[in-house]
Amino acid sequence: MNDARPVGDPALLDVRIGRKAYTTASGDRLEVLRDIAFTLQKGEIGVVVGPSGCGKTTMLRIIAGLDPDYRGTIMRPAGRLGMVFQEPRILLWRTVDENIRLVAPQAGEAHRAALFDVLGLTAHRSYYPGELSLGLARRVALARAFVIEPDFLILDEPLVSLDKPLAARLRDEIRMLVDRRPVTTLLVTHDVDDAARLGDRILVLSARPARILAEMPLPKPRVARSEDDIASIKAEIVNRSGVDPRPGA
Repeated sequence: MNDARPVGDPALLDVRIGRKAYTTASGDRLEVLRDIAFTLQKGEIGVVVGPSGCGKTTMLRIIAGLDPDYRGTIMRPAGRLGMVFQEPRILLWRTVDENIRLVAPQAGEAHRAALFDVLGLTAHRSYYPGELSLGLARRVALARAFVIEPDFLILDEPLVSLDKPLAARLRDEIRMLVDRRPVTTLLVTHDVDDAARLGDRILVLSARPARILAEMPLPKPRVARSEDDIASIKAEIVNRSGVDPRPGA
């Protein structure tokens, strides 16, 4: 039985998932999540790291309100929710600009133009998704989430399957967008470099059924972290989780 309170204290995200399980096609009962509990303050970036298949996306779907079948309570920040899925999920028969205007018809030209400029999409506004590279398509998905000026942002592996230089550029663009307008953010990633460079709080999950192995608040601001700081954070994540530090591993 769950108590899904979609709107709560505007200052925080409060997650309490006691258990999530489902029945497989063969009739077996599979437990995915167990005793997940954490809180993010307004404007904080929480990064979830864990092994492939442990239930990270399932957890995000519950938090977003897309899966009500769980035991626990979710209190989301009041206001607009923006979400970026693992796949860009943009409309193939609409141009880049049309995709953005569809989700935010109230957004003015100046607002859209500024967002396209930050994400390097200005020259591609009239393109259709089939004319875009995967990296550009992911930028469109980010633009769609940010154009609504969300109060709560969920990012599910937004940089997965990108080469390292491109992933680093998009990570910097995400950081720039979040820093321009602080928004409570929950990011799932396999890449400990993303976690160390973007996160304010890191949640390390176990294998399925996923539980929180470690919660790591990072007191030093992102802009103040040196490469030595980044290396130290990454080493601690690997030590606590045993995850492979290579991107995409």
